[in-house]
Amino acid sequence: MSDSQTLIVGDIQGCYGGLMALLEKAHFDEKRDRLIAVGDLIARGEDSYATIKYLMDLGDRFNTVLGNHDLHFLAVSQGIKSAKKSDRLGPLLDSKKLKDIIDWYRQFPLALALDETTTIVHAGLYPMWSPKTLLSLSNEVSTVLKGDKWRALLEEMYGNSPTEWKEALKGTPRLRFIINACTRMRFLQKQSHLEFACKSHPEDAPSSVTPWFEVENASLAASERIVFGHWAALEGVTGNNQFVALDTGYVWGNSLTAMRIPSNTLINVTP
Repeated sequence: MSDSQTLIVGDIQGCYGGLMALLEKAHFDEKRDRLIAVGDLIARGEDSYATIKYLMDLGDRFNTVLGNHDLHFLAVSQGIKSAKKSDRLGPLLDSKKLKDIIDWYRQFPLALALDETTTIVHAGLYPMWSPKTLLSLSNEVSTVLKGDKWRALLEEMYGNSPTEWKEALKGTPRLRFIINACTRMRFLQKQSHLEFACKSHPEDAPSSVTPWFEVENASLAASERIVFGHWAALEGVTGNNQFVALDTGYVWGNSLTAMRIPSNTLINVTP
């Protein structure tokens, strides 16, 4: 390929072999092209350490938003939580470069703007927010994560409340809601309350919950697009071109998907 490309890749989850196969299929040029991830770079796959090393070595050719597994890894690295054996994080946690990895991770946001119309976030856009609001709230969390009180943020981020956004929220409740909406959201109750118990395909969900992308968002223009991951059960299908789901469950034996920009074509590989 003669022109440079940007690839937005779905949840890698430490599947280094799958990532390499996908980049080869896409003819990714490390010196010319850009790679952007939708979060959950690590956990559960066969080699989270090799995955992180490769992405770090890309330097400014790589960018990502943070997912729930990424934030959990940071908490585990500080002794706030214990690692699950199934997450296969041992080589990362035992690495001599652990401090560098932690500092690298802390620089990334919960949401980023690819261009004027496309916003990337791990779980999705909370329907009471515009993309501009999402980016502003992401910056609130990033400011703390990059600062001296980042460990306290990780200690306080666990929990399901509050479930509904109010602009008047302050302190820990405010930051926790932003993190939950950006990294854990799938379904909503009563159109605005985060619901975390259901992780299924929408067709298999109870009638009391609604996928976030099916709730009307008066602040989202028709020309704007949200690219997200997190929800493997969707198998990449939202039924609406405004909402591009890139987590297609490679770590579960399905496929790893990337979207090529600017053509918007999808590339995928299977194990």
